[in-house]
Amino acid sequence: MKAYLIITQILYFLFLMPWFLIWAFSFMVFDNGFGLGNVTFFLVITFYPIAIILCSILAWIFRVKKQRFAIVINLLPSLWIIAYLSLMTFI
Repeated sequence: MKAYLIITQILYFLFLMPWFLIWAFSFMVFDNGFGLGNVTFFLVITFYPIAIILCSILAWIFRVKKQRFAIVINLLPSLWIIAYLSLMTFI
């Protein structure tokens, strides 16, 4: 369990580097104004590091007694990675 948590969190950390570039470019979404979709898109991108931190802490707390819950919680930030990789295959 410890190895799983360490490996996934290293992967999340590695994806923080491209996230910063994507986050910097995501400000361009406001060129067309402050619509609900624009703000939502920006907030979803902005919440990635927060999700990494919160999910990592919760996964380490629950790793002993509730292993399945810890695995599910630790996989939540991977939704951002899957979305990013799926979008990159279409571009």
